[in-house]
Amino acid sequence: MYISIDGINTHYADRGAGDVLVLLHGWGTDLSLYEGLIAHLSRTMRVIAPELPGFGETAEPPQPWSAADYSVFVLKFLEALGVKKAILLGHSNGGRIIIKTLGSGMKLEVPKVILIGSAGLVREKTPEELRRIKRYKLGKKLLSSPPLRIAFPNALEKLKNRSGSADYRSATPVMRETLVRLVNEDLSHLLPNIKQPTLLIWGENDDATPLSDGKRMEELLPDGGLVTVRGAGHYCYLEQPSFVYRVLDSFLGVRR
Repeated sequence: MYISIDGINTHYADRGAGDVLVLLHGWGTDLSLYEGLIAHLSRTMRVIAPELPGFGETAEPPQPWSAADYSVFVLKFLEALGVKKAILLGHSNGGRIIIKTLGSGMKLEVPKVILIGSAGLVREKTPEELRRIKRYKLGKKLLSSPPLRIAFPNALEKLKNRSGSADYRSATPVMRETLVRLVNEDLSHLLPNIKQPTLLIWGENDDATPLSDGKRMEELLPDGGLVTVRGAGHYCYLEQPSFVYRVLDSFLGVRR
């Protein structure tokens, strides 16, 4: 299915019937990675899952976006579909968008929240990471000067590619700047504002959003509970689906 939101042609899934659950996917993914999760949940409820701007079949945003921009987009998307009440489920960057949306106040009625390996916290940099950032900024400054840009036209882009993460290297210029804005915004101060019962599901070996982030979120949320998926990583719902589905069913009050 497709719908236009502020001129952005948006691809989304809308399956099942009953209470609405909105699923927001992670960075660099599309709905194909959530097919099993959507199929399971849509057996007992209506699941709406947009491919966010810049991912899957949905066009990129017109300029670099922040978490606030994605939050506004999601609210407009749900308004266009006539959704006024929904459980929110977010994985990774999808969780970041949910935290931004709920922590900042919104008109949508949200009875429950589910965060799976959610992004949104900014941890302190190690000394080595700080040195690496300093070297990168110095190199960027030097290579941005007109003489060096003329003499070495591809050097700055090569520096960015060497210094950035895999997600950064594979992104377009608009999405690269979007990623920088997202990962550098710490949302920890918003978590105490989320009053809804919140289920946190985390892979024990998550190396993208480490388990320590989940524990920190549990501390900051007024009504948060953390479930650790043993032996799983960032995509715990794919690695151990049966366990994750049972946890979800229990939290959602579903009997199968």
